Amino acid sequence: MTTTPSPRHRADAGTRAAPRGWLLVGGGAAALAAGLGATAVLLGRRLVAVTVRGTSMEPTYRDGDRVLVRRDSRFTPGQVVVVERPVPGRGWHRPPLARDSAAHAVTGRDWLIKRVAAAPGDPVPHERIPALAHVPETRVPPGRLVLLGDNPAVSFDSRRVGYFPAERVLGAVLRPLPR
Repeated sequence: MTTTPSPRHRADAGTRAAPRGWLLVGGGAAALAAGLGATAVLLGRRLVAVTVRGTSMEPTYRDGDRVLVRRDSRFTPGQVVVVERPVPGRGWHRPPLARDSAAHAVTGRDWLIKRVAAAPGDPVPHERIPALAHVPETRVPPGRLVLLGDNPAVSFDSRRVGYFPAERVLGAVLRPLPR
């Protein structure tokens, strides 16, 4: 599944994800409003709403589902994450996003939504991942992740790409959001 960050974000051609800045709305006295404004800015850097586009994460997430993503996560097997999509055969053509960049900075990039199959230090799943079948290491190297879609027939993931750089992960899915 893919996601695409824009004013309306979407997720992978497997399945794409489209991030959207998370806004906190409040009211009240000027001091409260200023405090809430600062909180909204901080949350806008940590939380992003993402709309799923595609079918690579079915049945877990379907086209049009929305999820809340936390940007300051550690990654563990089983977790669902939103990761920047590489250009097939060429990798990534832009520098990775800074961890503290504002939510609107995610626009203009293509995103995927995938499940972590192996994190740094975990055994490399050589037999399940064709693109990793011949890598020499037995453990996933630091800063790398093995990511898979739940619907392998249509998923663009580690089976084709190999390792994904952890620095390309926008964040981990916290929970689904109402449609």
